[in-house]
Amino acid sequence: MQNSTAADRSASAPGWRWAPHWVLAFVALWPAPGYAEAVMVLGALVAIVRLLLARFSNGTALLSVQAWALTSVLFCAYWLPEVLSSIGAVDGGRALRESVVDLRYLPFLWLVASAVATARGRRITFGGLAVIVAVWTLDGLAEAFFGSSPLFFGIDAAKQLISGRPMCSAEDVAVVDRLSGVLGPCNLKIGLVLASLSPFALYFAGRRFGSGGWILAAVALGLVILLAGARASWLTFTLVLLFSGWRLLGWKRLAGVFLFGVVTVGLLTLASPQVRERIERTAHMVAADESGVDMALSGRMRIWSAALCMVGERPVNGVGARGFREAFPGCDPYAGKTAAWGEGPALHAHQIVLEVLSETGVLGLLLWLAGAALAWRAWRYADTAARERARPAMLALAVTVFPFNTHLAFYSTFWGGLTLMLAALYAGSLLARDAGESDNGNGESAAEDPGDHAAG
Repeated sequence: MQNSTAADRSASAPGWRWAPHWVLAFVALWPAPGYAEAVMVLGALVAIVRLLLARFSNGTALLSVQAWALTSVLFCAYWLPEVLSSIGAVDGGRALRESVVDLRYLPFLWLVASAVATARGRRITFGGLAVIVAVWTLDGLAEAFFGSSPLFFGIDAAKQLISGRPMCSAEDVAVVDRLSGVLGPCNLKIGLVLASLSPFALYFAGRRFGSGGWILAAVALGLVILLAGARASWLTFTLVLLFSGWRLLGWKRLAGVFLFGVVTVGLLTLASPQVRERIERTAHMVAADESGVDMALSGRMRIWSAALCMVGERPVNGVGARGFREAFPGCDPYAGKTAAWGEGPALHAHQIVLEVLSETGVLGLLLWLAGAALAWRAWRYADTAARERARPAMLALAVTVFPFNTHLAFYSTFWGGLTLMLAALYAGSLLARDAGESDNGNGESAAEDPGDHAAG
């Protein structure tokens, strides 16, 4: 009873009830990256003073000791490779600048973890993420039927009203051949974003509406992700369906869901030239030679060969964080030939292991693996209640960094921020301050103050 009372006092500590809303604002503003970055930086600046002061006076009023440790370790596993890679980097100034700027992620991780450190915080944050995913999914379906994203149309109209300039220039939208959704035709990441955040929507739908709700959410998400065209997101979402569906549906009904998915893909292959082109390109890998496989992978074999060259030339600490672009011409195996992606060098390795190895070397990879091992250790030794609390965040993080896939750049602002946010959601929910209490299935604690529902 004493521990429950302490948890309630810390949950309602002045100044920290805003943390879940801040995290949701950060995600909701991803269609306007500049504003999202400003919210993240401002949140980090506000949080660092409060977090540091609280840490030295009563840090467990914000995060458990274990959550403090795990979030800090996960940050170091991401950040220290950047610092080490700046030594002798191809562009040492940029690598060092990136590592200095990325210090803002440490208080950001603490802020995100504190947002889900209580049952009330998890209810607001996980539920809010589910709502954002649902809204973006409905917006994507509207674009599929009507040819334009209502949300992006509104954002673009507001941008033109304020600044006189559109969100995307004519050059950016000239070659769009897929669903772009709320992120717009100059930021074709909606499929990858929805796939990574889909566990929050699917677990929410399953808990509130049962297996029927889960299946409906899975179908809607699957259609948008498929039409968004990023094949990496197809694999990511397949993993999400596999690991979230079998516990709710069982293997037989889940097999039925996958069979329905295969039929849907077949129908869309016939109806959509864009989907058909990607399916044919993927199937071409089976019988193609090396150049054909490279074309099927949109030039990634060429990029990966260059990445391995960089690893061979700078195996210890790599070419420097975000230095892939500068190092690529010197390692391009087909220099002088037009690449599958068009003119210019490749910007990153498009694969997490090769990105870490090429840009931060063996030292960087060892640090990333150490962070992954500690995250897994925390999961392994957590009790059943803790695992249930953290399951959506754990699955979202795991599929985002799944090594046997292609990826966006983890040392970029957008994808790095998304990945670290998921890491903090995982650590904060798994090692929550109310660990002695049990959730009732909706992220709400039995000992939670009923007044929190009105406040949320």
